[in-house]
Amino acid sequence: MNRLSLRIAAPAVIGLLILALWEAAVRISGVPVYILPPPSAIAQSLWVDGPSLLGSLLVTLRITLAALAAAAIVGGLIALVFSLSRIVEISFFPYAVILQVTPIVAIAPLIIIWVHTPFLALLTCAWIVAFFPIVSNTTVGLNSADRNLLSLFRLYGASRAQVLWFLRIPTALPYFLAGLRISGGLALIGAVVAEFVAGTGGAETGLAYRILEAGYRLAIPRLFAALFLLSATGIAIYLVLDFISRRLLRNWHESATREEEE
Repeated sequence: MNRLSLRIAAPAVIGLLILALWEAAVRISGVPVYILPPPSAIAQSLWVDGPSLLGSLLVTLRITLAALAAAAIVGGLIALVFSLSRIVEISFFPYAVILQVTPIVAIAPLIIIWVHTPFLALLTCAWIVAFFPIVSNTTVGLNSADRNLLSLFRLYGASRAQVLWFLRIPTALPYFLAGLRISGGLALIGAVVAEFVAGTGGAETGLAYRILEAGYRLAIPRLFAALFLLSATGIAIYLVLDFISRRLLRNWHESATREEEE
């Protein structure tokens, strides 16, 4: 069995084993469906309610991807500015930290009130959660250029723009991609949290609203089905970003080449 098959088969076997034990434990103990549904009931709900849940998932996914794109662009530009001016980094980086450590669930109601367009309000909430790993990682990457290479560039009279384009940015690319993989999951979390806040007023029909609706109606299998779709979406986002990262780095960076040589 090759490495790729093993990486797919091993988690799949563990997952099937957990589902089998879950199904057996619920049926043997007689736990009511409204407390803990068996996987078979969740699968049935996913089949019956799938079309409506997938429609809501597309709403959540649209917000997530837009927030991730905004985090990548804005976060990358902020990191670039930080790397060009130490004074700017010292002055503004603490405020980026404040945004990161402030619970989004506490400020989401204010953002939804201040931003009158529902989509932009949810996008802002998701962006606040997602942008910091990109800013932090990319700033570190831009400042991690080899000192000997920097001296060599200066020796040959390279301009500041040439140093940035040919040395600092290639050095920072693996850091940026690592931050992007982290931000993919955080953007989804931010979108869901924002939808929870907005969904209580019926402003959005994203997947988080469907979870609230199922909870109110004690439709627990449907709630678990929605949670499954959210988890699957988060995994898919990570895998896509990881694939892109490996494609971009495989020919020159050790983090990708070592994996392929094993």
